[in-house]
Amino acid sequence: MKTEILKYLDLAEKQAQGRKSKTNKKTYAFKYLELAEKHADKIAERWAKDVRNNVRTPRYKSLNEKEIVAQCTEFYLKFSTMFVGEKMTDDDVNYFRQYALECFAMGIPAKEAIYALILMRRHIWFYAEFQMIFGSGIAQHEALDTLNRTILVFDYAAYEVTKEYQELMKKSNSR
Repeated sequence: MKTEILKYLDLAEKQAQGRKSKTNKKTYAFKYLELAEKHADKIAERWAKDVRNNVRTPRYKSLNEKEIVAQCTEFYLKFSTMFVGEKMTDDDVNYFRQYALECFAMGIPAKEAIYALILMRRHIWFYAEFQMIFGSGIAQHEALDTLNRTILVFDYAAYEVTKEYQELMKKSNSR
């Protein structure tokens, strides 16, 4: 995990050439990832309440809360390694496919599984804001870089989950 973070930090430093606060960026990115890992359970519990009461995700209301919290927690724990990589690895893609398979097996429609990912992204970001890691000492471009990377990871997730759902639906319809 730490070596993955160091890889990201080196990449972030290269991207930030010409910017004045390279050290803050390292500290900021590390704090963000550390927060996601240390508080994955809390963030997932808040997400579960939201996803179970959201009009766009009605199927989640009837699912076992502990199961969906565990699924979300696992996603947040994997998030750090996805965040620090230059691009998605085969392990990341396989994880997204497994996530789709689990959702499909639980009877969650594709549109709800995707919206649940959107809510996961929002909750990880809002939790970080709530914990004030975006304090006044953090330059706007540093927060924006991290937000952009977060969005990118979740965009990859949505793409792979959608792709896997299409395959699962094809298999299901051919039976």
